[in-house]
Amino acid sequence: MVTAPHAGTAVPGGTLFACEGVGITLGGREILSDVGLQVRAGEVLGIIGPNGAGKTTLLEVLSGRLTPRTGRVLLEGADVTAQPMHQRARLGIARTYQSPVVPDAVRVRDVFQAAREAWKPYLTRHHAEWAAALVRFKADEMMPAGALETLNRRKLLLACLLMRKPRVILMDEPAAGLINAEVDEIDALVRVLAKELGMGVVIVEHRLELLDAIADRVVVLDLGRVIAEGPPEHVFEQPEVRAAYFENAE
Repeated sequence: MVTAPHAGTAVPGGTLFACEGVGITLGGREILSDVGLQVRAGEVLGIIGPNGAGKTTLLEVLSGRLTPRTGRVLLEGADVTAQPMHQRARLGIARTYQSPVVPDAVRVRDVFQAAREAWKPYLTRHHAEWAAALVRFKADEMMPAGALETLNRRKLLLACLLMRKPRVILMDEPAAGLINAEVDEIDALVRVLAKELGMGVVIVEHRLELLDAIADRVVVLDLGRVIAEGPPEHVFEQPEVRAAYFENAE
């Protein structure tokens, strides 16, 4: 069995990652208004809402790709709002995207190498082997990454992120394009990241059965505002949530 090359840094029980009063306007339209959330070490926080609610924009703010007009983003109490995306990655904030885009003609081995050498200190093949084993990624390292099916593309990209043992991982629809058996693999992996490695996991997801199974809490966005928060089994039954999300989604 491949063991983890270094330990996580999360503080059990405390707020690991948060945002407060986040507001952002794009193209003259208010996308987010006074949004706040927090995730603890070892916790899975789900984010849901109808199309256009601002979910992906929120991930862009949390990851540093967009700068909010108001509010701030905090990592273990430190204000990282002014930090760009690449600096937040070095601080331990990782991000996945809905579409698992990989360099089509680059071999799997070389994708891992590029991830190992993304910044100093460079990582070893041991780190890559550990991360690949963690996500159960199995593919010929000499094959082009573009030849991988959707699930293995997701696993490859996740393994590249996990080599650095991030403290927080932001996941945008990790179940998109997957069949039920493959969604079960994502379910199991998220549980490992949160419960065994102590990461804070924030997931935007439309497949509510996945969040119902793995999320400790759910935040519901509608028209850029938080309208509900709590355990999924309670939140999904609230009338305002059903009116904003379920009825609009039909």
